[in-house]
Order: sequence, then C-alpha cells, then structure tokens
Amino acid sequence: MGSKATSRTTSKAISKATKSAKPAKPAPAKPAPAKPAPAKIAKVAPAKAARPAKPESRLAMVRRARKINRELAEVFPYAHPELDFRNPFELLVATVLSAQTTDLRVNQTTPALFAKYPTPEDLAAAVPEEVEELIRPTGFFRAKTKSIMGLAAALRDDFGGEVPGRLEDLVKLPGVGRKTAFVVLGNAYGVPGITVDTHFMRLVRRWKWTEQEDPVKIEAEIAEIFPKSEWTMLSHRVIFHGRRICHARKPACGACPITHLCPSYGEGETDPEKAKKLLKYEMGGFPGQRLNPPPGYPGRPAPPLGASDG
Repeated sequence: MGSKATSRTTSKAISKATKSAKPAKPAPAKPAPAKPAPAKIAKVAPAKAARPAKPESRLAMVRRARKINRELAEVFPYAHPELDFRNPFELLVATVLSAQTTDLRVNQTTPALFAKYPTPEDLAAAVPEEVEELIRPTGFFRAKTKSIMGLAAALRDDFGGEVPGRLEDLVKLPGVGRKTAFVVLGNAYGVPGITVDTHFMRLVRRWKWTEQEDPVKIEAEIAEIFPKSEWTMLSHRVIFHGRRICHARKPACGACPITHLCPSYGEGETDPEKAKKLLKYEMGGFPGQRLNPPPGYPGRPAPPLGASDG
C-alpha cells in the first residue's frame, strides 16, 4: 500500500508541475542583415596614354642659345684668348703648340722659343733638335717642331714672312686647321670665326644646340644660330665656361650661373658647396692661364715655367 501511494503521489506531482510550467519563449531570431544593393559601377573613360614631353622647337632653342650667350657675357665680360702673343706669328705658333696640352703650358714655354726665334725666317732656319728641346714641355714635341718649322718656312717663302689673313691661305700651312685658323683670324685680324675646340664641342652638345659630332658640321650649325658679329666672342665665352665650370668629367652644376637654361643640369655635382670646389682658374681663386693677361682680367697671372702654380 505504501509503495503504491507513494507512486501515485509522485505521478500527480509530476503531472501538476508539468501543467503549471510554461514553455520558455524562444529568443526572437535576429533579422538577417539586409543585402546591400548592388553598387552602381561608374563608367570610367579609358585612361589616355601620357603624352611625351613636347620637343623644343628650333625657334625656342635659338632663343635659349642666344640668352645663354648674353648671360655668359655678363659672367665672363673679360673672356679672351688664353694664349700669350704679341703678333699674329706668335699667336699662330702658340695655337699649333696648344694641341693636346693646356694653354698654360704653352704660355710657359713660348717666351724662350720666341726670344730665340722671333720671326718666321728665324724659326725656319733653326736646328730642329734645338726647337724640340725648347718646346718639349708641350708634348708631341717632334711632330710639333716639324709643323711650326714647316709653317715658318711657308710664311717665309710664300707670304713674305707675314701671316696671311684669309682662311683659305691659313689652312694650307703645315699643322693649321680650321680651328687654328679661326683663332688667328678672330684674335689677330678681327675676322669673325667660331673656334670649335673640345670644350666648345662638349658644351654646345650639352646645351642641345646641335647633335653633330664633326667639328665642321658643328661650326656650320652654330653659325646659323648666332649673328656673325658674335662668333669670336661666343667662342671665348663658351670655352671659358667649359674650362672653369662645365668640365668634361665633373661639371660644377651647383655653381653654374645658367642652370635655368641648361637641359643637361644634373649631369655634374649639384650641391653648391661641393660644386664650388670644382671651379677652376679665377673662378676657383687660382691663377689663370696667361703669364701676361689682358687688362680687366680679375684673376692672378699664371706663374712662369718651373714656378709653383698655386
């Protein structure tokens, strides 16, 4: 009896508990995030290829070239031929000797040469070995002796001992090419000419005045850019700039006064302080190339042969 009563009591309790218990409400489901509307794809025009830099027109180049010339005239108002000479004969011989060496070394060598052989007649009659010894410091002294003695003999025999003032006559002389002839014509006779030496060739190509490599073609193209009256002084200014600032291996770009006109800026040292250390001759505070510089030259005269160059 007890066992059955207990069982009935338990069953009723369970049933009552079951009826009274309310089922747990399920947690409301989180609404699924709304799907974003598909983004509208903007129509983008196809990218255009970058246009290459517009090449400089010839007119713009000519204007830039002439401005460089004007500004160099302000930087080097004292530009001049850097060979010491007292007459056309001395300038002719000195220019021939300047091949493959500096004007400074020529200027240090010619005083003794001209003291012993002051005229074409004297040089033409000289003993070759004695001339060789005198001009040895300029290098290639045997070939140069043959040239200067040969041109001296030609002046004596064909031109009455006088240096001719015509291009066609000068280039017939031994060792005399167009460059040498124009140096003599421009600086001894006042005949305009363009002197295309290594400095001139380098700079006019850096400045994009020409792409030519042949000196005669370079001369012809530059002659079309500048009036004839400017040719001689243009040559001096360009050569001065090349010797002092725009060097072949280490241009002093950071100390250059015409960087705003130079398409090759940056080929050399651009730091101003470092560039200053690259300057030569009077621009760097050193002696110039002439032992007897012309009036108005702001630098110091060059020392004679054997003296200190400092």
